[in-house]
Order: sequence, then C-alpha cells, then structure tokens
Amino acid sequence: MIFARFMAIYGHKFKSCFETQDELRLAKREWALSLRGYGELELVAAIDRCKETLAWMPSVSEFLAILRDIQGDFGLPPTKQAYLEACMHADHASRHNWSHAAVYEAGKATGWFRLRSEDEADVLPDFSYNYQVICQRVRNGEQISQPIHTALEDKSDNTLVDFIQRWGEEQEIAPEVAAKLLYFLTKPKGSATRRRFREIAQKDADQLGVTLPEDYQ
Repeated sequence: MIFARFMAIYGHKFKSCFETQDELRLAKREWALSLRGYGELELVAAIDRCKETLAWMPSVSEFLAILRDIQGDFGLPPTKQAYLEACMHADHASRHNWSHAAVYEAGKATGWFRLRSEDEADVLPDFSYNYQVICQRVRNGEQISQPIHTALEDKSDNTLVDFIQRWGEEQEIAPEVAAKLLYFLTKPKGSATRRRFREIAQKDADQLGVTLPEDYQ
C-alpha cells in the first residue's frame, strides 16, 4: 500500500529511486520490517504528510520521524502494538500496568471479551477506531488516568506475558515482535483460530529465522 501510494504521488521520481526490481524488493522488505506495529490509519496520515511537505519520496528514517511527529510526544504506542497489549491482558485488564491509559480505554470501549475471543480481522478495525479517537483526545490535551488496580496480582502465576517476554529475550528479538509472533497463544487452546494464527506466525518466524515454541499451558 505504501509504495503504491508513493508511486502515484511521486511518479518518475519514485521510479528513479530504484534501478532494479531486486532493489525495489529489498526496499519493500526493509520498510515492512521497520514499520511493524503501526496501523493503517497512522500510515495513511504519514503518507498524506509526505505528499504535502516532501518533493521526493522519504527514506525509512524520515518516514519514521514523520510518524513520531504525527503521534506526538505523548507516549502513545502504535495501534498494532496497543492492540496486542490489549489482547494479551484482556482477562486481567484492571490489574495490568498499561503502557498508556489510552490503550486501556480503547480496550474497554472495544470489549474485553471480544478481544479475548474474536478473530483479529473482526475486532482490530473496531479497536483501531476506538484507539485513534482516544489518542486524538490525548493529543488535544485531555488527561486520561490509568485504571486503579482492583486486586493484587497473583505473583505465583506464570503469566503468558512473562512467557512471551522471556521467549523474545531468548530469541534476541524486540518485545513487540515477540508479542506479534506469539499472538496465537492468546486464543483458546485447540481452537481453529489459534491454529490459523500460528500458521501465520510460522511464516513470519521462518523469515526471521526463529523457532516458535511448541505451545503454552
């Protein structure tokens, strides 16, 4: 989607950036890896900013800077990262120390049960919409407080989040990448949804050269 928009916006300037199809293919792969975790709405907004302000297609670092500028200095995680956090903590939302209160509010607005049980294709668009609305409120200066913990967390519980974090450290990959790869573990064990997401994760894991765990709990 990004390169197709850039081709439409910059025309021959875009084509002149890549001498061969191999260069174009490698560039697409690098951009895809660099933009992991950002949602479609954020990417579209950044592309529109490029169209308005840049005469030439930006580099990856320039595009990331535009994304961060649009997002603002509010500590708001990218949409996909926020969604994964909401899914992984949907069964104990009031006890989790959220990366930002906006993630909690978006999860609550979307529905914790939906985040635990529904396919990403069905629930992510609704979460993304709710999250973007709440993020805009934050950027407009509204203060959103973290939820008050209603119960002490069971320290003896070997949580899925801890498992994913440890696995990511062992594989030497970023936490958000580990969370995306092991997202299938948030779905009911033995379900078709879990199997489908594992198949998707396996393809990504093969590209990164990491081995998925056999299973969890």
